[in-house]
Amino acid sequence: MQILLYISKYAIPVIIGYIVFYGISHKVQVYEAFLVGVREGFKLVIDIAPTLVGLLIAVGIFRSSGGLALLCSIFNPIANAFGIHPEIFPIAIVRLFSSSAATGMVLDIFKTYGPDSVIGNTVSVLMSSTETIFYTMSVYFLSVKITKTRWTLAGALLASLAGIVVSIILGIYM
Repeated sequence: MQILLYISKYAIPVIIGYIVFYGISHKVQVYEAFLVGVREGFKLVIDIAPTLVGLLIAVGIFRSSGGLALLCSIFNPIANAFGIHPEIFPIAIVRLFSSSAATGMVLDIFKTYGPDSVIGNTVSVLMSSTETIFYTMSVYFLSVKITKTRWTLAGALLASLAGIVVSIILGIYM
């Protein structure tokens, strides 16, 4: 265990030092190259900020308006029929849009049921086996100016559905 603590303590400084010395040894003006990267990063942030703000507002409106509760009420009979905690479905739906909102909901599950409960295990696996599809697609596709997403959304939704099903199965049998 001590070796892992040692590695984690010094990994970032060693990597940064390596990059600086590599740049210097190849006669690259490291600081100027760093500033160019920072400028490009700021331009990217300015380009994608409206999309991110719009996405976050949409998630907030969806939750506040009762749309999430309505959508989850559709899944409750299915959850009850299979003995699944219905609290899993709001997290699975919100996770498609916002990781931080889903994390807040997971923390509420942990407070209520405990992190080692069946539902705690299930949502833990769910969070690590699903992705914020709409956030990721909007940020990455916008940053490289992709307008035709083709089958990306369908594939990502199918992969998330598989992650949700597997997390429920693993949560029950863990």
